[in-house]
Amino acid sequence: MKKQRVKKAIYCRICKNKKLNKILSLGLSPLANSFLRPNELKSHEDFFPLELNICRHCGLVQLADIVNPKLMFDTYLYVSSTSQTFIDHFERFAQDTSKRFNLSRNDLIIDIGSNDGILLKPFDKLGIRTLGIDPAKNVARIARKNGIETITKYFDRDIANRIIAKYGKARLITGINVFAHINNWGELIQGVKVLLTDDGIFIIEVPYLLEFIKKNLFDTVYHEHLSYIAVKPLIKFFKQNGLEIFDVHKVETHGGSIRIFIKRENAKYKIQKSVFDSLKEEKEAGLTLLRTYKEFSINVLNNKKRLMKLLNALKKDSKRIIGYGAPAKGNTLLNFFGINHDLIDYIVDDSPLKQGLYTPGSHIPITSPNKIKRTKVDYILILAWNFADSIIKNHDYLKRKGIKFIIPVPIPKIVN
Repeated sequence: MKKQRVKKAIYCRICKNKKLNKILSLGLSPLANSFLRPNELKSHEDFFPLELNICRHCGLVQLADIVNPKLMFDTYLYVSSTSQTFIDHFERFAQDTSKRFNLSRNDLIIDIGSNDGILLKPFDKLGIRTLGIDPAKNVARIARKNGIETITKYFDRDIANRIIAKYGKARLITGINVFAHINNWGELIQGVKVLLTDDGIFIIEVPYLLEFIKKNLFDTVYHEHLSYIAVKPLIKFFKQNGLEIFDVHKVETHGGSIRIFIKRENAKYKIQKSVFDSLKEEKEAGLTLLRTYKEFSINVLNNKKRLMKLLNALKKDSKRIIGYGAPAKGNTLLNFFGINHDLIDYIVDDSPLKQGLYTPGSHIPITSPNKIKRTKVDYILILAWNFADSIIKNHDYLKRKGIKFIIPVPIPKIVN
């Protein structure tokens, strides 16, 4: 029997309430990482609704339509280690976490959704036992080449029990953006509870709904991101599963994320002031109020008008525009705005896995950054805007050529 490709979210994934209000529609969009080979350009492409709902009971913001995860994750073109920013981020994380929780060589650290092993590598260098879990076979192969043992499976209670039988329980379990990517939170958390030692810590990082609204980060909406997360709904979810949030840190990744520290309810860790501060800030920002999202939706449409006016004016003036970065978020922006090869000549990306492919829906060719040196370019639209500073800083030759940069989010602007 053929598996369903997409289904409507009938109820909230935290509280199971059916009172869901639509707060944003970005039309129909292809899967954000479904890049095309040249011979696929004339083939049929699947487009799925891209809309956000908010649960009126617990406040979780979530996609209205759920695409079968096997279509998105069995082969995955996002490789974390192509970004020096992320390498540095996780090296600091390993140092801080191992010191704070006094992790030793006998402890086991497990990363759910481990990608190419970027988070585990610095722990491995510290001599701490590591294990990755990721369903994408291609990135798991890269992790193993990097010396990080990786299980190629979707994580659940059954996998947790198999891990315990072979490796023992985990002192630290991490999940970077995992909660944003999965539909069945209960299945994942039951596996975590089985696998975690009594004094173990579960640390997750998720893009923060508060920053999403404040910074107009609409392009981070795509089918892989099922949930847009704040602290308040998470407290409710973990409490009903016998766990407790005891600390919250803001981090800069993905335009503004939060790192959340979770323990068993009876574990010794003291609940930090940061948890209460986060709840207060979310209330003051009106994250449970529908008017907040109505204003957000208006801001998204205004952004679209401004950027399209700018790009069309530059094109009319015979300026050559290219893109820098082919992230998933870039494909949301390109498809919702209707930007294609007519406006953007090509896109450069540092990942060899994406070079030689075309963007889904918009069909813009992706190549190596070296092409910029060989061609005339007037403007670069930085689609990977969260790395704008490092892109501009690390490519002096772009500035020497007189190229100007366009940063599209939160408000389109030109940077000399």
